[in-house]
Amino acid sequence: MACPITTGIFAWIAAHAAAEAEAAGKKSVTPYWRTLKTGGEVNPKYPGGIPALKRRLSAEGHTAVQKRKRFFVEGFQGHLAKLNRGA
Repeated sequence: MACPITTGIFAWIAAHAAAEAEAAGKKSVTPYWRTLKTGGEVNPKYPGGIPALKRRLSAEGHTAVQKRKRFFVEGFQGHLAKLNRGA
């Protein structure tokens, strides 16, 4: 477990560092747009906001749908990383 506030802060830092690296010409950057909030919600505080995140997700075959003022990735559960926690 980790503190959700601290995790959110460091995810925001990583997202903005990746966007800066991309703007500087780097081809391979951390795919921050794949990091979702609880329930598959797209994080509007990431670089470019919702429009940019929707474009990136769409380019990878995902669909973001609007529910009231927020956006969620449809079927995100089928794409979650599986962690090996040892048996």
